Amino acid sequence: MVHFWLIRHALVHPDALNFLYGTNDVAICDTTMTAEAHRYAALAERLPRPARLIVTPLSRTQHTARAIFAAGYPTQPWDVEPAFVEQNFGDWQGTPIHEFANRAPAERHPFWPIAAAEIPPGGESFSDMIVRVGAALNRLTLLGEKNIIIISHGGAIRAACAHALQLNPHQALSLSVENISLTRLDYNGCDWRLVSLNEQLST
Repeated sequence: MVHFWLIRHALVHPDALNFLYGTNDVAICDTTMTAEAHRYAALAERLPRPARLIVTPLSRTQHTARAIFAAGYPTQPWDVEPAFVEQNFGDWQGTPIHEFANRAPAERHPFWPIAAAEIPPGGESFSDMIVRVGAALNRLTLLGEKNIIIISHGGAIRAACAHALQLNPHQALSLSVENISLTRLDYNGCDWRLVSLNEQLST
């Protein structure tokens, strides 16, 4: 059995929240990170030891890993895996969210500005992202690791759940994945299991 422990990164700086930031390397909110130290402590206590640790190339996942170390989880090297990065919105990255508000229902998702199959100019669709993330998860199941912690992004964690549960992209975009939440997936060599989604830990 391979156990995947998926953590969404820390909340980003308020200046970025009103924009579609995607793969832009936006800053985290230091104030919120300090205020939620108890949540990092809960993660540090809950996460398995030992475990392989994976982050993405974006600094918000790496800052989150350091916060978990500071809260008591043993410091260790991490692997950087681009396959678990957030959705690439191409030319739309940095666009204010409100500019998508008046789109026709067919052009958006009820809980997201963009439809699951839509490909932003120069970017990728959420459907494409599921394929990307799923292939990376499958590779990791072959490593012989028992526990794999992945600090990633909301979109990538939804994509991981879609891959594991064979959800369609529209369904997967309806999943709620909050910052600093824990989602757990198991793989037994043949089948996937969702153990938990969007756990909100606190000491």
